[in-house]
Amino acid sequence: MLQLLILLTGCLSWQPLLSQVTVEPEAITPNADGLTDVTRISYNLSRSANLSIYLMDEAKERYYFRQERRRSEGVYQVDFSGVINGSMLPNDSYHWVVEAIADDGETAREQGSLIIKNADTEKPELQGFSVYPKRFTPNQDGIDDRVTINYSLTKEAQVQIYLIAPDDETRYPIAEVEREIEPGKPGFHTYDYEGGVDLGADPPPDGEYTVYAEAVDTVGNRTIITDTLIIVEGGVPRADIVSANVDFYNPETNTKIVPLGQTLAFTLTVENFGSVPIRTIGPSSGEHYLSHESFNTKEFYESPGAWRIGIDYEGNPSYPYPYRWAVGNLDELEQREINGETFYYLMPGERALVTGSIEILDVPAQRDRVNFWAGLIHENVRIDVFNDHVDPQPIAIGF
Repeated sequence: MLQLLILLTGCLSWQPLLSQVTVEPEAITPNADGLTDVTRISYNLSRSANLSIYLMDEAKERYYFRQERRRSEGVYQVDFSGVINGSMLPNDSYHWVVEAIADDGETAREQGSLIIKNADTEKPELQGFSVYPKRFTPNQDGIDDRVTINYSLTKEAQVQIYLIAPDDETRYPIAEVEREIEPGKPGFHTYDYEGGVDLGADPPPDGEYTVYAEAVDTVGNRTIITDTLIIVEGGVPRADIVSANVDFYNPETNTKIVPLGQTLAFTLTVENFGSVPIRTIGPSSGEHYLSHESFNTKEFYESPGAWRIGIDYEGNPSYPYPYRWAVGNLDELEQREINGETFYYLMPGERALVTGSIEILDVPAQRDRVNFWAGLIHENVRIDVFNDHVDPQPIAIGF
């Protein structure tokens, strides 16, 4: 009697591994019109199992929606829109299968049919996808400081672009430039990336990165494009005039009195206390100016991203810091050949002596004492507060 009771109890407590499997509706039209775009797949598991859900076409080719996913006991529901691995299945009649394999090897399977019609099978394309330059140096030296990404989107879709770090985990999003064509709309799109340096943040560490671009339309069609980007010498440039000290003097008398026709000279030291090289341009340290000249008249025009020492004075009616010099003797700085052009750099941790002179040919202001000062200019980027109006000194202009 006891054995019979145990047997009956066991029969009552037994439940099938897989049960109550439904796929409704049995026909879908996945075209984002809001009507029967998805079907809901429901099932129960009485214990833990590896679960697979797939469709088969008439040629018996399998399209896995879920493949051997670990599931514990419970009731499950999942919506299926007809997209497998980022691509909409073609319009057709399919055979669906829900299959569970328990830890003891027991296998349970339910199946039925699903019709897909009026499906949007067109994938969004990122035509002409390009990344330039491929070697990125985010250090505000004016050379390869920004990465431009361009493409033409063929249909409306949500697009994401980001960098994947060498560890394959860390991601750095890249923002789209707002243009006449809104993000996600068909047409030409462009992205501008400077690594965060313009905001004073450190860029991603040097290394080889993957540029990952993904476009997903409203029904789930997905296009993925990848490229590579190498980051080198990235960082926020930092330099200053050492001790904010400038030595102004008349080299003939070693005083701060400069009669018309004589020369005002200066000496100072620049230090690169940052982690990246700073680029500079001429004229070289030691260059002599006439008071009516400027860096423009000497044809050493502004170069975005270059650092230079400038001298300015009280009452200057023209462009700020009209007299400019390289941050050191060009022959003593590191030289690099880039695209057939020579560039000059003061390397991290290095100091350079900067000298120069201005021959005073006319009274620079309507007073006999005029304040002169120095500045360390990061051209077309900024002049840090501590590098602007450095060590102003009154110079007596005599007749």
